[in-house]
This record gives sequence, structure tokens and C-alpha cells, in this order.
Amino acid sequence: MRRLVVGNWKMNGMASDLGALGPVYEAAAPRGAAEVAICPPATLIAALAGAAAGRIWVGGQDCHAAAKGAHTGEISAPMLIDAGARRVILGHSERRRDRAEDDAAIGAKIAAAQAAGLGVILCVGETEAERDAGRTGDVVAAQFRAALAAAGPVDPARLDLAYEPVWAIGTGRVPAMADIAAVHALLAREIAGAFGAAGQGVRILYGGSVTGANAAEIFAVPGVGGALVGGASLKPEEFARIIRAA
Repeated sequence: MRRLVVGNWKMNGMASDLGALGPVYEAAAPRGAAEVAICPPATLIAALAGAAAGRIWVGGQDCHAAAKGAHTGEISAPMLIDAGARRVILGHSERRRDRAEDDAAIGAKIAAAQAAGLGVILCVGETEAERDAGRTGDVVAAQFRAALAAAGPVDPARLDLAYEPVWAIGTGRVPAMADIAAVHALLAREIAGAFGAAGQGVRILYGGSVTGANAAEIFAVPGVGGALVGGASLKPEEFARIIRAA
């Protein structure tokens, strides 16, 4: 199974940045290379989809649970599809923190995204306080189970997970490789319990201070099926290094 490397640009990027992505396209081009996606701000989805011309996937960073309606400032899953997106990140810790998104809201978005035909990258992860309390496994398992329960029937063929320890995002800190392996093994068991054999294609990405310097070590960890990359994905040469490492 090909690894999936996703760049989450968050609230960064202008149209002028799209012309610098040549190294990313080149790294993604060889046969058997990792599958690559970039999730830019909504303002750039259509432009990036056109510029990428199928060389990489384009995704959204969030979607509303409704397909349309009186929701000023929001974007729906069908709108993402219309703009050229094929995936969407849901449940990112910054959305949970800044927008007070709970598992029920995330589950409703999963249902809406899959109904529209989007692939979903569901994020789970613990805070530093939860890690220090020894609750990492309990937290990520509960987030996964609650989101799926709220979503209703979920198609595992259009689902990937991203384990993103909140305390590692943008901090330069990375868990010990053994800790990453333990969480990915736990999530693999959760996936098997939820979907049985049908869940074998669900990749578990690692996210949190992934760089070109540490990517190879992270990808060597058993169970790591890719990466969700934040700041490093804004630097084309650095992001290309991560893609090549995958």
C-alpha cells in the first residue's frame, strides 16, 4: 500500500506560491512514489487543482455538516468537490481548540464529506496534559470511536487517520519512535474492530513536527502509513524531501 503524505497549509499561502511547487510534483512523479496531497486555504483549492493537473491530490482543511444553507463563512463538501478537492481534513486539533468542535460535530462532517464523495483524513491526538497523565491511548481511541459513532455508516475505503499529538504540532518536538509505534498499533486495532478486513486499506498517518530531517526515521516505524505535514509543507524543497523519504 502506498504511503500518503499530506501537506496542511493551514491559514497560509497566496496564488503566487503555487508556481514554486515544481519540486513537489517531481518528488511525487516516480512510479510507486508516495501518494501526495496538499490542503491549501479554500481560496487556493481551484487554482491548485488546475496547476497540479492530477500530479498530486488537492484537499480541503474542513467542511460544514450541511450541503448548503444559511451558514455565512462556511464551505460545504459539495463546494470542495466543485473546486477540485478530493479529500478533506476533519477533526484537526486546531479546529477542536479554536472552534470548540466536539466528536459529534466531527462525525456529522465525516458523514457529509463521504456523502459528497470526499475522502476523509480524520485527526486524533492527545494534549500534553493527557499524555503526562498516561491517557494517550484512551484519548485517541475515544476520539476515533465517538467520531465514527456520530457519523453513522462510514466507508473505510475513503477514510484515513492522522495521529497528531497536540503537543508536537509546530513545536519541533516529536514523540519517541516507540511511542508512535504504540499509538499506531492501538489505532490499527481500533480500525480492525470497527471495520474488520475492510479496514485494511485505512492508512494511519503521523502528524506533528515532521521535517525532511526526521521523516525517514518516522516512516520506518511499523504502522506509519504516511504523514500529515504542517509547516514543512510550505517549503517545496523540504516537503519534497519528506515525500522522497516516504
